Amino acid sequence: MKRLRFLIFLIALAACAVHAAGAPLVLIERGRAAMRSDPEASRRLAEQALRSLAAQPDPDLQIRAHLLLCDYFSERDRAAAQRQIDQAQALMSLSTRPGLRAGVLSCAGEMSEFAGDNVQAMALYQQAVTVAASSNELELLADALFQRGYLRGLQGEFANGLADLRQAIGIYERLGLPQQAQTSVNGVAILYNRMGDYRQARNYFEASLKSQKAAGLTREQIVTHHNLGRVLENLKEWDAAQRAFETVLALSREIGYRRGEAYALRGLASVRNARGAAADAMNLLDRASQLQRSTPDERLRAQILLQRGIALRELQRPSESVYALQQALQVFVKADSMAELGATHDELARSLTVLGDWKGAYEHQVKFQSTRDTLLQKQLDQRFATLRVEFDTAAKDKEYALLQREKDASVRALAQEKRANRLQAAVLALVVLLAVVLAMLAWRQRRTSQAMHTLAMTDELTGLPNRRDVLARLETLLATPGRGCALLIVDIDHFKSINDEHGHLVGDEILRAVADALHDVARDPVALGRLGGEEFVVIEPDADEVSGRLLAERLLARVRALDLNRLPPGRRLTVSIGLTVCGSGDTVTQMLRRADEALYVAKAGGRDRVVTRVAPPDDIDFDAAHVTGTA
Repeated sequence: MKRLRFLIFLIALAACAVHAAGAPLVLIERGRAAMRSDPEASRRLAEQALRSLAAQPDPDLQIRAHLLLCDYFSERDRAAAQRQIDQAQALMSLSTRPGLRAGVLSCAGEMSEFAGDNVQAMALYQQAVTVAASSNELELLADALFQRGYLRGLQGEFANGLADLRQAIGIYERLGLPQQAQTSVNGVAILYNRMGDYRQARNYFEASLKSQKAAGLTREQIVTHHNLGRVLENLKEWDAAQRAFETVLALSREIGYRRGEAYALRGLASVRNARGAAADAMNLLDRASQLQRSTPDERLRAQILLQRGIALRELQRPSESVYALQQALQVFVKADSMAELGATHDELARSLTVLGDWKGAYEHQVKFQSTRDTLLQKQLDQRFATLRVEFDTAAKDKEYALLQREKDASVRALAQEKRANRLQAAVLALVVLLAVVLAMLAWRQRRTSQAMHTLAMTDELTGLPNRRDVLARLETLLATPGRGCALLIVDIDHFKSINDEHGHLVGDEILRAVADALHDVARDPVALGRLGGEEFVVIEPDADEVSGRLLAERLLARVRALDLNRLPPGRRLTVSIGLTVCGSGDTVTQMLRRADEALYVAKAGGRDRVVTRVAPPDDIDFDAAHVTGTA
């Protein structure tokens, strides 16, 4: 009996030891889960885990607890967050998991991002991805990919940002972490919002809110409601935006989340500004600024300053408005936040206009247009729309697979309906496959048609519009009542001798160089194309003889300035130009004939000059054509 009691005592002692060893891990896991609902509870659990680990140190668990605290402090107290990073870094030499360094790098990157130093943040996220991937730390890899993807989207790298977020979602799903996967899906929605696809972003956020509310994830609801509010701002649905920001404010106060309160007040101020209630907006912004001082979030400070600048201008305080907007601009420039940078330039232009500083207003308006054009060009270059379609298709495929699994479970439970359900699934699969095939065929047909149209209207050698395209533009101009135009035929001088002496490869190079030079001068709305051989045609809408001649002189000068080392020393490349302007009842053929005759006179008169024909050949003295240029 004594031995039995002693054995029971040993077993109980061992159980207590196992429980004591497992307690810190349980506390850390609970802390990670609590971060999405109640950050204060998360902090308390992490600190409790560290106290528990003080007696029986475990470097791996200690690092994880410090990272959890870094996550908490990074948006509240920069110095406290840095202490957590330093303590985690000091433990890395004792850790059995070198991949945990990816978490340290990610938290340091998040701190840099809050400070507005997105260049440093991106470098740290890059390192975190590399470390996590090489160590096969999948969850940390997904975390780093999410952070890098979000920041890439902020900087206008939409395709790369989407690729990171898609990869993060895939990892989270394989690890069985649906809440983290949903957060990454919300990151995709943020990219859609920045791309201008507000409706799609709204759908994602509204769907996320349902699952977050059901799971009791209060902090995640705050973030999603705020992002939904930003979408509604862009849609100018001010009533709905106000409701979203009011929800953010109420939930933030419920869990003592001061940063969330500041974001909510900024959003409500934006709604007030949009409705012309600038005084109310200023009161909200004052409260937001007080709360923002308790967080190291520089982008939040700049967003508050942007709304303050708008409100001050509406309150007839333009000098103060300019000062606030200039402060916001400095942060957005450092953060490389293109959309917010463009908006601030636009508001600065408006405020400087009120002050009468027309030069400053013009400069900021030019920067606004440049930023907006750059952002649009990035969208086009990276073919984000194609990537988005691929992402949506993949999401729908996953949704369909889930439905299919649920249906199969029902089929197993209801054996008597197995055959009918299998047949239904087969028919559904065939319909989906047929729809996909038809969609792909339609897409390929459209692309092929567009490519064929482009080839049919483009000169292959120079990349300029060909004769068919440019003369069709001339025909359209002539058919429009009340519109004049000038037609120039440009011919490269001595081109045949260049081909004979140097070969056709050099001749092709000369053609491309001249085409580029002409294109430098003949900008929109001027139309430029290759007529054939060494001849080019230029059409200037709404032009008379004087403006046509000025354009021709610029073309002559630009070609003379070409530096072509393939030509012998001392030999210049020049062109001759025949010019005409349209008259009443002119046709394309008549204008081409007059311009061609003028070109002939220019060639006969020594080349490197422009000659003008302004009347039908039968009514003009051949020797009376206007000639300019030098031999």
